[in-house]
Amino acid sequence: MRPEHAQLQADRIYLGWQYVLLHPDPGPPPKRPSPGETPVEGVDPEWVRRERMQEDLLNRPVKIFRTFMAAVAVLIAGLGISELLSWSFAAMGLVAAGGVALICTYAIHQGDRAVRYRVQEQQARIDRAREERERELFRAQEEHAERYREWQEKKERFERQVTWYAVAVPDEIDRIDVAGGTLAGWSALVTLIGATRLYSGGHLTVLDLSEGAIAKDLIELARRGGDDPLVWVLPVDLPRLDLGATLSAEAFADVLAHVVSVSEETRTTRDLSFDNAILERVLEVLGENATINQVTAALRALAQVGDPRDDLRYGLITATQLERIGTLFGRGVSDRVVIERAWALESQLRKLETLGSEAMRLPPARLRVVSMDRQAGVFGNRVLGTYVATALTHILRQSPASERPWYHTIIVAGADKLRGDVLDRLMDACETSRTGLVLTYRSLTPSVRERLGRGHAAVAFMRLGNAEDARVASEHVGTEHRLELAQLTETISAAVDGINGGYTSTVSQAEDTGERGEEPAPDLTQDITESTEWGRAATKAMSETERVLQRSREFLVEPHQLQQLPTTSVIVTDATAGGRRVRLADANPAILTFPRTTLGELEDVKDAALPPPAPPETETPAEVALDSVPPNLGPPPARLDWRKRR
Repeated sequence: MRPEHAQLQADRIYLGWQYVLLHPDPGPPPKRPSPGETPVEGVDPEWVRRERMQEDLLNRPVKIFRTFMAAVAVLIAGLGISELLSWSFAAMGLVAAGGVALICTYAIHQGDRAVRYRVQEQQARIDRAREERERELFRAQEEHAERYREWQEKKERFERQVTWYAVAVPDEIDRIDVAGGTLAGWSALVTLIGATRLYSGGHLTVLDLSEGAIAKDLIELARRGGDDPLVWVLPVDLPRLDLGATLSAEAFADVLAHVVSVSEETRTTRDLSFDNAILERVLEVLGENATINQVTAALRALAQVGDPRDDLRYGLITATQLERIGTLFGRGVSDRVVIERAWALESQLRKLETLGSEAMRLPPARLRVVSMDRQAGVFGNRVLGTYVATALTHILRQSPASERPWYHTIIVAGADKLRGDVLDRLMDACETSRTGLVLTYRSLTPSVRERLGRGHAAVAFMRLGNAEDARVASEHVGTEHRLELAQLTETISAAVDGINGGYTSTVSQAEDTGERGEEPAPDLTQDITESTEWGRAATKAMSETERVLQRSREFLVEPHQLQQLPTTSVIVTDATAGGRRVRLADANPAILTFPRTTLGELEDVKDAALPPPAPPETETPAEVALDSVPPNLGPPPARLDWRKRR
């Protein structure tokens, strides 16, 4: 199930890859047994010499005595011949002396035989020892050959094994909450989620409130894949933003009421309903298709701010509308309340006055990015972000539920800049319309903690710089989990410190789009390598030695560890039928291009790799042969081409 052998699954939302070594490194090969010291082929001559010398020393008295007895026998024989001694006595003396000499000779001969026997026995012992050593060496070599074959098989499995397994959640999950993280980490995660969603044939909308251009790599990747993404950079592109133009008057009033509440965190439902009532009445006077600048002109007239003749001269309101606006509310003390609220509404909605004033018909695009210009004011960006999020909410509420979950995915980067009630409405709208929603939070504020993981949502934690946020995250995950972190994650994360540059608006050049010529079929893995910062950093890191890149370390989910996570590390927690899962993933999209990356999850690959169960005895040999075939691990080979999936 490697990238070149399988396709991305549309019913999976990929959040990264998990580094796991199912087969550990077997280490160096077993040492070949050495023959040892060369055994002596024969008896040591020095030992033989010592044995003979010892025997000679033992036989020396016997030899002397034998010589003496021989001399006595000669003497007796001489006396007998000379007739000095009678032959009877001479014969007895010769027999006695000769017998003793013969006995001594026999003893000396036995000693020599004993020496020769010991030499032969020593030679036989040496021969037996040599044969035993040869047998032991042969057995050791056979055992070494067996161990080497086993080591070779383990080494081959280790070198050929998949090391990166996909970390995904099923599309039954309604939402993904991402807590913590840096701009570089968000860029990697957004690029990964966006690329896999677009390749699966879906549509993607990115609302970037981070002011850090985190979807820049995703835009370039989509262009290489054959798409023409639309990018709005607000407030510069506000005149060309037609979002919310088709809303009804009631929905439009509700959107504007929430936009006004962006600066008032303590606003209640009663305050929102009061602002909503004012805006509904104003829109009723202005009629259908009222623009923001017409609404602000009517609010100025209602609040008695400025000269209404200027708005009449510019054609923002008519004299009849001006007269009706003056009679919308009663006179007296309550009129002052209306004037104050109308003044507050006008002061904040004027930031949206140019909305849709130069709207044009734009070509359809499967990737749409709405971002805030970092050069604009902080408060103005919050107003614009709240408007886009609320307008999207109403559009989703009016849309029918999608047949396929996550077919349309919305990513809100920096969602902690929106009010809690705005997020709640967006979550509910996405859930009812079966639209995928990804929310990233820079910090865990009290409002974020209340909503983190609420409902059927998966939670992902990235680097948490704040100590209190890290403590809350560790309690949420559980400090008993031991996770494995690859050195490659730390290496590439250190190489990509941040995101350079910003967005380039595409809606201003939308009219210049023409017919494209024939383009080569895009390859997702190649496009990631060439068009993203992560792909270039991964290519540089892969030039290091393979052994260094396969190192990893374990760590516990503790606050100080969460504060030191690499930028692309993501701790993913989601609930399953078997309980809650906790996995550490690397959101680096370039890992998809690695040769040892699989699109299957660790549990699926383990189940597929298990040997088939033993067949029952009643099965025929043909049935047994069919059962022993390994299961299919994925769909047939296909190129990672998302353009043909439009």
